[in-house]
Amino acid sequence: MSNVAQTTNDIKNGSVLNLDGQLWTVLKFQHVKPGKGPAFVRTTIKNVLSGKIVDKTFNAGMKVDFETVDNRTLQYSYEDGDNFVFMDMETYDQIFIPKELVGDKAKFLLEGTDCVVSFHDGTPLNVDLPGSIVLTVTHTEPGLQGNRSNAGTKPATVETGAEIQVPLFINEGDRVKVNTEDGSYTGREN
Repeated sequence: MSNVAQTTNDIKNGSVLNLDGQLWTVLKFQHVKPGKGPAFVRTTIKNVLSGKIVDKTFNAGMKVDFETVDNRTLQYSYEDGDNFVFMDMETYDQIFIPKELVGDKAKFLLEGTDCVVSFHDGTPLNVDLPGSIVLTVTHTEPGLQGNRSNAGTKPATVETGAEIQVPLFINEGDRVKVNTEDGSYTGREN
C-alpha cells in the first residue's frame, strides 16, 4: 500500500500522516479561517511508534502524505517471551506483537480480550485495548463494614497482576471495571 498525496483539507481524526519519514496519527483537528491571514489546520498528532503527542499547525491546502493503515480486531491469546500472541478470529492466524507496542496497557491485557491492532505494510504499529475492561480482584485488604462512601481508597491487585486503587468497600473476588488508559477504577460489576 503506497502513500497518497493529499492536502491538509483532507485531514480527519484517525488519519495517518507521513511527516519526514515518521508516521503520525491525527487525534484531533480543527480548520481555522481567521479574519486576516491565510487559513490553517491545527492538529494534535501522536507518533505511531513512540506514542509522543504533539500539536502541529499546517497551512490550509498544503500537500501532505497520507498513509494507508489496516486496522484489524485481534483477540489476545497469551504471552510468549518478548511478544504477546494475538489470534485473528477470521483466519485463526497467530500474530506475534512485540511487548513494547502494547506498553503500559499490557497490565490490563486479559486472555480473550479483543484489541484493535493497526498495521502498515504488514508491520504492526499500535495496539488499542478497549476503553475499559472488567477484572476480578485477587487481593486487597478487607473493607471496613459500613464504609460505603467514596471517601477513601485502598490498593487492590486484579487478575492480570496490575495494582489499582479501589474504594474501601471492594473485596477480594469482586469484579471491577477499570479504565485501560489510566488504570482508574470506574465501577463494580455484578
